[in-house]
Amino acid sequence: MEKNIAVIKGDGIGPEIIAEAIKVLRKIEKKYHHVFHLTDVLAGGAAIDATGCNLPQESIDQLLASDSVLLGAVGGPKYDDQPPANRPEKALLMIRSKLGLFANLRPAVLFPQLADASPLKESIVAQGIDFVVVRELTGGIYFGKHETNGDQAVDVMPYSVMEIERIARVAFDTAMVRRKKVCCVDKANVLDTSKLWRKVVTDVAKEYPEVSLSFMYVDNAAMQICKKPSQFDVILTENMFGDILSDEASMITGTIGTIPSSSLGETSRGMYEPIHGSAPDIAGKDQANPLGTILSVAMMLKYSFHLEQEAADIEEAVNKVLDNGYRTADMMSEGMKQVGCRTMGDLVASYIE
Repeated sequence: MEKNIAVIKGDGIGPEIIAEAIKVLRKIEKKYHHVFHLTDVLAGGAAIDATGCNLPQESIDQLLASDSVLLGAVGGPKYDDQPPANRPEKALLMIRSKLGLFANLRPAVLFPQLADASPLKESIVAQGIDFVVVRELTGGIYFGKHETNGDQAVDVMPYSVMEIERIARVAFDTAMVRRKKVCCVDKANVLDTSKLWRKVVTDVAKEYPEVSLSFMYVDNAAMQICKKPSQFDVILTENMFGDILSDEASMITGTIGTIPSSSLGETSRGMYEPIHGSAPDIAGKDQANPLGTILSVAMMLKYSFHLEQEAADIEEAVNKVLDNGYRTADMMSEGMKQVGCRTMGDLVASYIE
């Protein structure tokens, strides 16, 4: 297989974690005789430093010409004085829009080796944590009209039937290869958009008779994720609720350093990234956890390139490294062996061989 991958190293620890992910990708390339052409693309703070713009047109063209996108992390306090439209984070919104990436899949999986790191009590953790948040990514309040008039501000949350239908199908398709349960999270007791979500999702569910559908208000869902996360398989929700709940879900797994994510659209091209930020405070210190980025490569191989065995190899290698007691600082506990970012990447790559 031959594929073109756009690589956004980004800011802070971005270049460090991307380097380790590429190290692992090259091992897969060699083992299975694939060819991955990697193109560095500027976006976020690095693009501002180089060009003054958070997402130059050249970068957009390179992204559109790629088969998939691998992202490290963008942003940092260095760019706080940028105009709102030119902040590094705005580049991500533009990329999602330009590439039509309307679905964000963020798994919340507790590695058994890291059970002690979860903030939840042992009796809850023992039931298991393994669900996926499917978040609508290009609609809702983040993309609606924002307006301030004097002492009043308004943010509009628009959604169309089409937008809801397509993200709902992603959630149901995901559930079909998991445990066949979808929980749609909303605020239908207050919001008209949520009432529309309930109607449309109920209609789409008729196409998936094997999948059970339930609904839950977002405030209750936030509590249930802490109280009994094992009840969830696929959580389907709109943009802002998904943003908040997926961050909460990542924390109950013990560390955000191991969680990957994918942003998908109508085509096989997606954007894959760890869920954490650029962590400028530890940038250049070889302290970052590259596992979330490495597992994002596994998601890319699986979802965009349909290379299930190659993805499984990476996941198995990560498990072996954890089984053998290796930890970066964010995962460290008594009796474990602390390693840096580069060594962690080396270890995962070595297990793939």
